[in-house]
Amino acid sequence: MQYSYKAVKDGKEIKGTVEGGSKEAVLANLVHQGIHPLSIREGAVKSGSLFSLSGGSKKVKLADLVIFTRQLSTMISAGVPLARSLATLGSDCESPALKAAIAGIVKDVEGGTPLGDAFGKYPHIFSEVYVNMVRAGEEGGILDEILKRLALQVELDASIRKKIKSAMAYPSVLMVVTVVAFFGIMLVIMPKISAILTDLGGPNAKLPPYTQILLDMSSFMTHNIIFIAIILIGLIFSVIRYIRTPKGKYNFHLLLIKTPVVKNIVIKMAVARFSRTFASLMSAGVSVLDALEVTGGAIGNKVFEKELREAANQVRNGKQLSEPISKSKIWPPIVSQMLAVGEETGEIDTVLIKVADFYEEEVSTLIDGLASVIEPIMIVILGGAVGLIAASVMGPIASLSKNIGS
Repeated sequence: MQYSYKAVKDGKEIKGTVEGGSKEAVLANLVHQGIHPLSIREGAVKSGSLFSLSGGSKKVKLADLVIFTRQLSTMISAGVPLARSLATLGSDCESPALKAAIAGIVKDVEGGTPLGDAFGKYPHIFSEVYVNMVRAGEEGGILDEILKRLALQVELDASIRKKIKSAMAYPSVLMVVTVVAFFGIMLVIMPKISAILTDLGGPNAKLPPYTQILLDMSSFMTHNIIFIAIILIGLIFSVIRYIRTPKGKYNFHLLLIKTPVVKNIVIKMAVARFSRTFASLMSAGVSVLDALEVTGGAIGNKVFEKELREAANQVRNGKQLSEPISKSKIWPPIVSQMLAVGEETGEIDTVLIKVADFYEEEVSTLIDGLASVIEPIMIVILGGAVGLIAASVMGPIASLSKNIGS
């Protein structure tokens, strides 16, 4: 259960989110960290209002997280005690939010809290998969190796996000231009054109159906712009709020899997993440069922997570993992085939690493070509909209001008 709190530390009022079994447990934990709570309530602080213990923004750059993870792995491999490693990294950390979190983690670790549980108190910094993999590393006694793989995974995620942002930059600009141009034409230009057509043909002039539809749309938008704006804002807010619910998130992820072009990227990213995470956990000696539970939350797609839960139930009943995966409609056939090979040879981790490498390369290629696919589509849509409006306007004007001339 997550709890949000307001508290005082070093004379400053701070806000944060922690996990705990009860308010009493959270209160005791905060007091142990030298924090004096003012209020504690169930639920996380809403996005945009959550601050770190230092009073700064909660956001931590992925680059800072990668550096921290790699350095911690190196120090643990060198035999440096965990609490001392964390304290050293915290003192040298440049990110205020991460530095404040590390300070709290050091106190937790010194108090006997497992590292994974300590990380879990800062979900705005350490993701669910990060925390679960650290827990698996602690249980398997290979924390340093898990941290190395985590650093690699964070780097890969950062690279993919950067490519997606780069690929979507130009199409996003085109989309904004299209929307702005549409409202500009409907609210500014069409009313003037309507007046011109009325002057040329009179109030009872017969216009082509598509022209009349555009004029009616323009008139409605002009007279109800405030109402339309309220409806649009409310609709956007409702959709975002719905997507944040478990059912809404599942349906949104299902929609992505069914959307042309996008589905290829989503599925291949999910397969790559599953393969690498599951392989890392299996090589760490984690049981198949525990690895499936952790990996399900690591994929970042609720549809795949549900599929893995159902697969775990069948594995619990004695089946090989490759069997339920092979019957799924969303998993590519190669995944079940490679799993079957790994199960026969006892080298699931080695086989899945190859699958992850293959699909990560596929994702990189798809993202690189994403802009080349979306850009012409957006240009055609924008050009088609402008052409339709031009035809709807210029045709009647020319026709009415001829009638007047004759």
